[in-house]
Amino acid sequence: MDSLDYQILCCLKENARENATNIGAKISLSTSAVIERIKKLEASGLIQQYTTIIDQSISGRELTAFISVRLEHPKFNESFCEAVDNHNEIVECHYIAGDFDFILKVVTTSGKTLEEILNHIKSTNGVSLTRTSVVLSTSKQEVCLLPKL
Repeated sequence: MDSLDYQILCCLKENARENATNIGAKISLSTSAVIERIKKLEASGLIQQYTTIIDQSISGRELTAFISVRLEHPKFNESFCEAVDNHNEIVECHYIAGDFDFILKVVTTSGKTLEEILNHIKSTNGVSLTRTSVVLSTSKQEVCLLPKL
């Protein structure tokens, strides 16, 4: 990856729907060269997907919480991950080091639905402890980080 690829990634990070002609004009590169470089970035796996960022407050999912989960034993890791994968409102699941085994990010509609999700998690085989933190406000939220040059 060179500085032109980096500039293309900057443009796509800002707006993934930006067309190659506009990107080329911004970085002084032909449209065909931009298209070729984007295809190479996709083929290399650096660009994995294009997505839409939805304003959760407009969609009715205004409540975000992080749930730390401790399991009794690592033998429950796989079944726990399967249980989490089947729940749409759990948007992230990270296996972590420290006092807990997993941290989950939940985006939901209300305290009632958060309670239902918590009950689902607590009833999952192997879960021994949970700790929930409700988000009051978010001052920074990056969707992706650009690679270092």
